[in-house]
Amino acid sequence: MPSYTPPLRDMQFVLHEVLHAVDDLKQIPAHAELDEATVNAVIEEAGKFASQVLQPTNRTGDLEGCSFDAATHSVKTPTGFKEAYRTYVEGGWTGLSIDPQWGGQGLPSTLTQVLYEMLNSANQAWTMYPGLGQGVYACLAAHGSDEQKQAFLPKLASGEWGGTMCLTEPHCGTDLGLLRTRAEPLPDGSYKLTGQKIFISAGDQDFTDNIVHLVLARLPDAPAGSRGISLFVVSKFHLKADGGLGGRNPIFCGGIEHKMGIKGSATCQMLLDGAVGTLVGPPNKGLLAMFVMMNTARLGVGLQSLGLMEVAYQNAVAYAKDRIQMRALSGPKAPQQPADPIIVHPDVRKMLLTARAYAEGSRALVYFCSVQNDLSLFHPDAAKRKAADDVLALLTPIVKAFITDNGWIATSHCLQVFGGHGYIGEWGMEQYVRDARINLIYEGTNTVQSLDLLGRKVLADGGNRLRIFGAQVQAFCDEHARDEGMREFIEPLNRLTQQLTKLTMDIGMKAMGNADEVGAASVDYLRVCGHWVFAWLYARMAQVALARAGGGDPFYRAKLATARFYFAKLLPEVEGLTVTARAGLAPLVEMEDAMF
Repeated sequence: MPSYTPPLRDMQFVLHEVLHAVDDLKQIPAHAELDEATVNAVIEEAGKFASQVLQPTNRTGDLEGCSFDAATHSVKTPTGFKEAYRTYVEGGWTGLSIDPQWGGQGLPSTLTQVLYEMLNSANQAWTMYPGLGQGVYACLAAHGSDEQKQAFLPKLASGEWGGTMCLTEPHCGTDLGLLRTRAEPLPDGSYKLTGQKIFISAGDQDFTDNIVHLVLARLPDAPAGSRGISLFVVSKFHLKADGGLGGRNPIFCGGIEHKMGIKGSATCQMLLDGAVGTLVGPPNKGLLAMFVMMNTARLGVGLQSLGLMEVAYQNAVAYAKDRIQMRALSGPKAPQQPADPIIVHPDVRKMLLTARAYAEGSRALVYFCSVQNDLSLFHPDAAKRKAADDVLALLTPIVKAFITDNGWIATSHCLQVFGGHGYIGEWGMEQYVRDARINLIYEGTNTVQSLDLLGRKVLADGGNRLRIFGAQVQAFCDEHARDEGMREFIEPLNRLTQQLTKLTMDIGMKAMGNADEVGAASVDYLRVCGHWVFAWLYARMAQVALARAGGGDPFYRAKLATARFYFAKLLPEVEGLTVTARAGLAPLVEMEDAMF
């Protein structure tokens, strides 16, 4: 059975020594009194819940999955899930970063992201249930009416009610402009919704008395396409005048999917048969409101893969130190044993270091983005809010796609370390691989994220966001240009910055002649950008570690070793990616459709 130990030291290193997150967050009036001791205390307690309460449910959740009762349209979650949720709610974790006005503790959302990393390491499938409730809260807090806020936010904040987002339909996939669910106005100002939704995570569960569904639908006079989508809030149960629960609203689970992974998460087919809901935000502007939840979810999916990389790495390292097999090529390293521990073999070390490097780089990126999210929402200076929002917009598709791609690579490597045992369920590694695979698909496939990055976030604004963020990278390079100890990190980062600038311009020029050139280059382009951002963050981490390594703390020596491995063994991938991105559209269209 796998185990999990929260990586508190590395979390604190990234938050306090690299990002100086508390200094940034204290600029927000509500967090003016925040200090490192508070941050550390919160994440230490969160780690206890994740490792001691939640992690033991992971294997059970995968073996049992969810069950569906067609007669009652109800879902039963695996053994221990409901009890873990009760403990989670009693601990106040659902309201950690929620406004005290609605019953929350009012701490920065950055702390919730650190919490969610640990929850995902412990049990990704379970973590989706409270995560969706948090997303519904965020959407309604930003776009809901006063009546909707009063009705739903306190219950979502407390965890008494859960939430979902009901977006896609059987014929849609990512193209929500094709959705057909109808919303007909009723005399009292509410709406009657009819249609079918699929792939709805947590569409039904047995944790909470009520579920708050956010549903995309079309009004009778809505224009075609995505410009005609409205957003509605639909309660599983009708609400009484006093806020209590009334009769059943006809939004039902019609079945659950049988999936490759995350089996403890109920993926539901939802049927709306005249369900009553209320409009969220203006008519036909539903995607704008829903993007609050969707962008939060995309960052959350990056966190899911970070969590899986970390726990897979921990268990693979433990196995590699214990498992003996063959001798090192350079001679016995454990002569008192019949064979050497496999951690002495170079390729095993490469697989372990790949997982570690991708996990630690992902942690730095997610935490950086989490701070930017807090600043974009709550900084008192509008210009700084805008700057943080631009950075977040640029990096969100990288968080979702680059980290989840790397999560698939890392968990696969960790399974490989186990050899044949990795393929056997009792070790837990094959579950991490299966769970990690969905993260490349949902919340917009990674190809969609790549198109979003190159087409919308870079080329659409003439590269302005990229230039502004690039100036931040360049400023760091210039600051440390004369630091001899930093040369091994600054020189390749400088080269990559120049390569990326040239690559962006070249693709942009080709796209002016044929927009399909964006689609041909976008996936490779996103990985180049991902490596660029990771290289900047690793250079920042290395700078701190170099300054403090003289004290003898092995943590800093390990951080430097990981950074050097990243620059030597992983970053060079950009050379091949640049070549294939430049190859463009021609090799993809030479073959006629009929020849496939």
